[in-house]
This record gives sequence, C-alpha cells and structure tokens, in this order.
Amino acid sequence: MESLYPEFDVIVVGGGHAGSEAAGAAAQMGSKTLLISMNLNSIAQMSCNPAMGGVAKGQLVREIDALGGLSGLVTDSSGVQFRMLNLSKGPAMWSPRAQSDRMLYATHMREQLEKKEHLYFRQDNVVTILINDSKEAYGVVTQTGQTILSKTVIVTSGTFLNGLIHIGEKNYGGGRSGERASKGITECLVDEGFEFGRLKTGTPPRLDGRSVNYDKLEIQYGDEKPVPFSFMNDTVLEGKEQLTCWIGYTNQDVHDMLKTGFDRSPMFNGSIKSTGPRYCPSIEDKINRFADRDRHQLFLEPEGWNTYEMYLNGFSTSLPEDVQYKALRTIPGFEEAVMLRPGYAIEYDFFPPHQIYRSMETKIIANLFFAGQINGTTGYEEAACQGLMAGINASLKVKGDEPLILKRSDAYIGVLIDDLVGKGTDEPYRMFTSRAEHRIVLRQDNADLRLTEIGRTIGLVDDDRYNRFLTKKEHVDALHSLVSDYSVRADKLNSYLESVGTSPLKQTVKLISVVTRPQVSLEGIIESDNDLKESVSAITSDPKVIEQVEIQLKYAGYIEKENEMVLEMNRQENMVIPKKINYGSIKSLSAEGVSKLEKVRPETIGQASRISGVTPSDVAVLMVYLKN
Repeated sequence: MESLYPEFDVIVVGGGHAGSEAAGAAAQMGSKTLLISMNLNSIAQMSCNPAMGGVAKGQLVREIDALGGLSGLVTDSSGVQFRMLNLSKGPAMWSPRAQSDRMLYATHMREQLEKKEHLYFRQDNVVTILINDSKEAYGVVTQTGQTILSKTVIVTSGTFLNGLIHIGEKNYGGGRSGERASKGITECLVDEGFEFGRLKTGTPPRLDGRSVNYDKLEIQYGDEKPVPFSFMNDTVLEGKEQLTCWIGYTNQDVHDMLKTGFDRSPMFNGSIKSTGPRYCPSIEDKINRFADRDRHQLFLEPEGWNTYEMYLNGFSTSLPEDVQYKALRTIPGFEEAVMLRPGYAIEYDFFPPHQIYRSMETKIIANLFFAGQINGTTGYEEAACQGLMAGINASLKVKGDEPLILKRSDAYIGVLIDDLVGKGTDEPYRMFTSRAEHRIVLRQDNADLRLTEIGRTIGLVDDDRYNRFLTKKEHVDALHSLVSDYSVRADKLNSYLESVGTSPLKQTVKLISVVTRPQVSLEGIIESDNDLKESVSAITSDPKVIEQVEIQLKYAGYIEKENEMVLEMNRQENMVIPKKINYGSIKSLSAEGVSKLEKVRPETIGQASRISGVTPSDVAVLMVYLKN
C-alpha cells in the first residue's frame, strides 16, 4: 500500500499520558516514532483533576521515573503543591502527591517530547489499524485518507473511542469537554475478533476561585520540605511559595437539592448503562450509596499559578446543570460560587485486558499494543505506566529483542499489568497499596534502586541519570556498612533518646539495635555523635541516602522475609506455559479452570495461579502436565 510518508518503527495513536510515555520511551530507545494526536495542543492534557500521584499512584510515578520515563520530571517542573501522604504509617505506605499547574504540565511534557531525536508528530485522527492476512499490524489510516506504515502500533485512545458525554438529559459525542470523539478504531478491531465493552468516568464543575468564601473552608498546606518525584531532582518549586488547597463539606441541604435532579440523572434514568470507577464515585452516587452519611468531604484545588480556575474534587457529577448549580451554591463557602463549566460523565469503549500479554502486545494481532484506558484503567498514573511499558516493548520488538516483563515482585507497574491481564476488570481499575502483596519492598523511596539498572539495560536511562544512580547506590551501600558496624556510647546518645521519649542506654551498644526503636531516627543518632557525624559526612550529605539506610535497618527483618517469599513465588513465575497449549485436553482440570485458562491464556504458572476461578488443584494438575 502506497504512502506519502516514510515508514516508522513505532506509531503511537493518542497523545494523553499513556501516549506521551509510550512515544517518549520508544524514541529514547532509538526507534523512529510517530505520535499521532487529534490535537497537538492537548498532549498530556489533565482532563480531570490537575494532580499527579497519591496513594499507590505516587509509587507508579516514581517507578516511571526510575525506568527513565517522563512523568516525574514533568510533575516536578509544573507542581504547585507537594505532599507526602501516609507519613503516620510505615514507609511501605508513604505516597507522594503533587498538585499541578494544568497548562504547565502539558506544556512541559510537550517540551520533553520535542527533545527526543527520533520522535515525530502529526495532528490527525486515526480511523483504521492496518492488519495483514498474517494477523500483524503494519500501520494506520487517518481521517485525511493518509496511509502511514509502521512496524508496530500502540493504541492509547483514552476516553475518545466512541466517547459520549452526558450532562443531565443531554448527551453528545466527545472524547472530553471541547474535543470530538474518535470513531473507526473500535469497529476495525471488533472485525478482527476483539471483545469490547463500555466504561464510564466523570469530572466535577470548574469554579471561579474569586467567587469562593474561603473563610468557611479549611486550609490545606503543602509539605514544609517538599519531596520531588524525580530521582534527578533534589529540590522543587525553585523558591516559589506553594499554593494552598482547601477542604469543604456537603450537608443534608446539599444532598436534598441534588436528589431533586435524580429523575433527570443519566446514571439513574438508564441513559448510562456502563460501570463507573468504584473508588471515585460521582456525588449523586455517593449520597445514594451512603444514605446514612450527612456530609461528604470536598477538596478545592487550584488549576495553576496564573489562573483563578479551581477544581472541586469530590463533586464529580452528570446531573442537569441547573441542579449542579443550585446544589453547589448550597455548600458552605460556595454560596456565591461562579461555575465556569459544569461537571459531566463520559462513556467510552474499552477492550477487556485479558486480550493482551504482559508486554502490552495484543494476543489476537501481533505488533499491536494497547495502553491506558483502552485496557480498562482509570487515572493518569495507571495510563502513563502502561504507555511506558508499551513503548519499551514495541521498541524491543522492532529490534528483535525479548520483551521486558516486570513481575509483581519487581514493581507496582508489574502488579497493575498482571492484575489486568490475569484478573481482568469490569470497572475502571485503579491502583492501591493493598493490591501489592510485596509492598514492603516496593516502596516509593527505593524505586531507583529497583528499576534504574533495568532502564539502563534496555537503553532508556541516559548517562546523567545512570551516573547519579550509581553515586547514590554507592553512598547507600557505604553508609549501610558504616552504621551496621558502628557502636554508640550511652553518654553521647542518652540525651537524644530521652528527648524522644525512649529509655536511655546503660552501656555501649551497636547502633543497629537502637535505630530499630520506633521513636528513634538515624539522623537523630548521627547528630548526637560527632565522631559518627564526621564519618557520615565523608560519605554523603544527602538526607535521602540517610533515610534509605534507616528504612533498610529498621525493617530488615520484614524485608528479609519478603525477599524469601519473592524467591519462592519466582519459582512459579519461571515455569513458562506454552502459548498453544490445549487446556481442554488436560484431564482432571475443573470445567471453570479450563474456561478461565482458555480465556486468559496465562504465560506462567504463577500467573495462572492468580486467575479467579483457577483452583490450587488446577494449578497442581497443570504443573504435573507440564513436567510430563
């Protein structure tokens, strides 16, 4: 098929968070890459709340950064407020979050992408994926009629596939507010044998911040010492004072006003038939499901440095605009609020993710990769990490190399992808720390120690990042060795120990026996012992290195047990299942086991064991069959 344009190694369809990471990774690894977006001015648009990170999501962003991706760098350069969540809990639960400048985030992501030597851009709408008789993708056709050939194609369509926006009884086609839906790709893929479904998400109204009475709201500050997302940065904000967020509450009057629109709500009158995100429900869903609660918390978040537009987190809705407006003005502090645009819900096509491998390549069509909301996820962070892995593996495939598969014990990214492929999802999937069984070793603070070497091996981590990583690793190892063997004297340490409310020492003891006390910090011990302080300063002055060693010492027993579990689980992960195995021919497998195994077609015994409906006896039968 003739084309006006040269052939590419990788074509990325869609320029959201998944598409940006996919294109950036493929180009960084040397693949000639084309990013096609319906609107090049909307690359990495924050369609919903202007924030990155949060519980478990922050871990994903730090892992993306550790591998050499872009989201962490862009978050640091566009953030207006930074907070580390869950500091009252153990380090496995600490999760960074940043409020972002919406416009600045998109601008800086575009700038990062335009620095990539092998990356090209096109503003257009893809309507067809080109697929040959051998069931291989080899390019795309755009709505302008252009055929563009490629060795691989990555689809990162977000909410645009046959997107339908709902505001009360009104609905219209659109991928998000102000942008049209994408048509053609779903129909093309269904013709090739793919299953598809519909999901829903939503967004709240945007407000004029000048019209809010902040005296009736609670103020929420950023951290006094903000922590960057990227391991390449020591500081953020460059002397700027962080913007504040605000907390408000609904009340029974607000709920009663919202209920007056339920008969015209698309969620309740049957207009919306698809499933929305359970953990980010609309305000009407919350007051319906939790009828016993007389109030719900709301977060008023700034959209950026140079705008008075505000985002009302927690008030997502698709109710008629007049009901939204009246209910909004019933909330304390919002009596005079001006609504810049109403909230809405959006339905869109997705493809159940049992149809992809853990490499993000589809099982039905070779050289075709899916990433982001097309796989049934919700959230910028979940999309971005999938895009990164799709870009990596598309580039590796072009080079003829084996795909990079991150295991559940390697990264939250591995947990997310394994969950999608093995368990599927019938509602928008979001990441939580509770989904990661190895979270004590998958912390946000050690993402670079876990993943940067992998990023270097595949060609994604550049020299600057790698040298910085090696220096940190060397300092962590040296400091760990020093303090592990160091003995502390009672006369030097007791004053500090008493100040933090723990019992004094009676004799000289190993430092490692003291730092494990809950009240004690390694930094506090160092500051109390001048000899130790001098030795430490000869190694490092980086507080993150000291924090890393402290965590390793405090939780050494837990980490050791976790690593033993990982080794045992990896035994099953290394038992590969042939792709063309006929499960129906294996005697003693349960009927449900056969059905689920045929549907998911797991790549390893470990993956098979995590499929809902596959019993331990099914796994045992399968292992015996493979050995024979």
